[in-house]
Amino acid sequence: MSQKTQKITKAVFPAAGFGTRFLPATKSQPKEMLPIVDKPVIQYLVEEAVDSGITEIIIVTGRGKRAIEDHFDSSWELEHNLVEKGKHNLLKDIRKISRLAKFIYVRQAEPKGDGDAILCAKEVIGNDPFVVLFGDDIINHKTPATKQLLDIFYEKKSCVIALEQIEKEKTHLYGVIGTKEDPTITNARLHLINTLVEKPQPADAPSNLAIIGKYILTPEIIPALLRARPSHDSELRLIDGLLELGKTQSLYGYEVEGRHYDTGDKLGLIKATIDFALARPELAPALMAYLKTLTR
Repeated sequence: MSQKTQKITKAVFPAAGFGTRFLPATKSQPKEMLPIVDKPVIQYLVEEAVDSGITEIIIVTGRGKRAIEDHFDSSWELEHNLVEKGKHNLLKDIRKISRLAKFIYVRQAEPKGDGDAILCAKEVIGNDPFVVLFGDDIINHKTPATKQLLDIFYEKKSCVIALEQIEKEKTHLYGVIGTKEDPTITNARLHLINTLVEKPQPADAPSNLAIIGKYILTPEIIPALLRARPSHDSELRLIDGLLELGKTQSLYGYEVEGRHYDTGDKLGLIKATIDFALARPELAPALMAYLKTLTR
């Protein structure tokens, strides 16, 4: 990075995709608004960013995504209704949502890939390092996953990508990294990246370290994306820009701590809903009793 290390305050959320894996539910609502218990997935991710020190949330939306903007906006009518009904705890929770951070919305005219989505926000990003969080990956841990990555960034002053070890036969479902030796690394979870491969077959995968949707990026990723050539279905992916950036800058991967839920997968969303509900004292006893009836 050319500039001195600075505190990162911006996070970009690419959220313009169609969410086809959840049709027909996503025909009329964004997949990012699908709930885990009573909170949409994207709110969990925004709270993760805010709890990690982020103050500006940049959401790249597209057609049919207005519900995201409405969710993080204030709602006078709803607040007035809650006041009239004396539901002050709910009122406090609702008001908190719009005050989590400064929200900025950028439109992606058509889904041309997540790399293109980031370029849509380049004027807002400016010349600052920033976080990218995709709307499918929830990590449940006492230290937010974004905070874990930021700690590595402030040490290495270079891009950091969230990783997870997976079964080798599942590499065709993920972006996968290859690594190279770095004698200065003493943390077993930290890796110096040699290459990135999009959804390789198991025989071709350079490792079993899969990329999950959390990144700390330096501002040099923007010109790298502008130079990069789309590698898949004419869509510009973030991985294309990272491959270009890797020619001139070290890239690191970090195996984040915590339980990973892929909420872009139907089973993953169901598992997250069950686990998060079991962590709620008002829901856990009845839910656990019900689950026990299923195993009789």
